[in-house]
This record gives sequence, C-alpha cells and structure tokens, in this order.
Amino acid sequence: MAIKQYKPTTPARRGMTTQDFGAITTKKPLKSLLAPKRRGNGRNNQGRITTRHKGGGAKKFYRIVNFKLADGVSATIEHIEYDPNRSARIARVKESNGTYHYILAAQGMKVGQKISSGEEVNIESGNRLPLKSIPIGSTVHAIELKVGGGAQLVRSAGNSAQLMGRDNGYAQVRLPSGEVRLVNENCAASIGVIGNEQHQNIKIGKAGRNRHKGKRPTVRGVVMNAADHPHGGGDGGRHGIGGGKNHGAAPKTPWGQKTLGYKTRRRKSTDKFIVRSRHQGKRR
Repeated sequence: MAIKQYKPTTPARRGMTTQDFGAITTKKPLKSLLAPKRRGNGRNNQGRITTRHKGGGAKKFYRIVNFKLADGVSATIEHIEYDPNRSARIARVKESNGTYHYILAAQGMKVGQKISSGEEVNIESGNRLPLKSIPIGSTVHAIELKVGGGAQLVRSAGNSAQLMGRDNGYAQVRLPSGEVRLVNENCAASIGVIGNEQHQNIKIGKAGRNRHKGKRPTVRGVVMNAADHPHGGGDGGRHGIGGGKNHGAAPKTPWGQKTLGYKTRRRKSTDKFIVRSRHQGKRR
C-alpha cells in the first residue's frame, strides 16, 4: 500500500502525506455494527483530566469489531472498510446464515475471499486457529491472552508476531516489541500480518490535522516556569532538562514522577510469562 503525496500548494501541504485508500471498497459502514462513541476529552467520571492533550476532533461512530470469532465460523469477505478508531483496516464478513461481523483486515485480504475459524481450518491469511494448531514459525496477529477472552495483542496496522515454539501447554510468541512471551496454547490467533502497513510513514504536515484527531497541543516542561513544572525555571535563558535549582536532576512528570529509565510496571504477577524482555538487546 503506497503513500499519497499532496501537491505543494501551501507550506503545510509540501511536507504532508496521506494514506492510499485504494484498497477500501466502500465508504458506507453497516449501521447494525455501529455504536455511538462518547468523547470524554481525557476526563474521568469525576470530570478531572487524567489524560492530557485530548479534546475536540471530528465526530465518529465506533465500529463493533469481533475480536473472538467463534469456532466453526465460515464467512465471506464482502468489503474492506476504513475505521476512524484504529490504524488498521477492517473487513466486513458475512456468514452463511446472514450474520455480519467486522474483523481486522490482514494484508492481502480481498473481497470474495473465504475465512474460517477452528482447530482444523487451513493455514491461510485471515483464518483463526488456536496456537496449538498453528505451525511453528508462522506469522500471526490478534492474539488472545485468555482463552475465549478475545484478541488483545498485535492489533495495529502493519504489526505481526511470530510463533517461536511450544512447551508444557504454552506457546512462545515473539511480539512486535521484541518481547518473547508465554501464551496458553489454547488461545486463538489469526494468520498473517495486519494490513495498512504504511500507516507509520504518514507525515501529518500541519497542526490542524492533529486537532481533527482530537489531539491538543503539548507544551514542553523546559519552557515553563519553575512553579509549573519540575523542568521549568533557570536563569540565563535556555537550559536542559532539570534547569534552575533542579539542574542535573532526573527527568520528571509535572507531578514529580520520574520518567526516563524509571520502572513503573505494576503487574508483577505476569512477569513469569515473559521469557525475554523487550529491553534486552537494546543499546544502553
């Protein structure tokens, strides 16, 4: 899938690129698989901002994607659609009994293609099987963490994981981050790579385009006053992270929490499932 260049009619357009929507076969989503999407603008149930830099943006409906296709399902792809809520494309599939589903569209999916789920189905792109039925070395996506719980891993555009091996009821899966993790071999995964692989190469080009996505501006801590951020303040003009009386201190959030290199992982109970950390092998 190629990246589309704009004509340089303005300074913003000169460096702007967009997705190629040639693979999308319809612009009209299925109404029965739409749901209203409330915009919280980064606020919790008390109205306090818990995620900064969110707000505004274009209105959109949520597409109800089926992340846990039942065993024995055989369906035909009717359309490849755009989903404003995720980087990947979605495929509208129809079962023989007339039931419709949205699923993540794998690379190479086409209208009219048959997809299936179950232990005995063929190893073909888009089909969904338990990890114990997938050959070692295969490329997979949309992986479950709990049996029957629905796909939680590897769901964004261009991503894929590799099945490295199986032992004692668990499959070793190498994730896009480089982490090798143990997953129950009865958990399901889909074959292939997720489509729209050029998504990461798109250049936004102008601030207004991010505002359409609901992203508000971010101000660096080092340009704030000392009263407003741990990185702020300092005499003599520009300074690095720290600045002023905090010069040379470790980088912190506006609330004093350390950031770079400070471990904040809380789910220690799942450490036993990590065979190889995503941090191993990286340059220090």
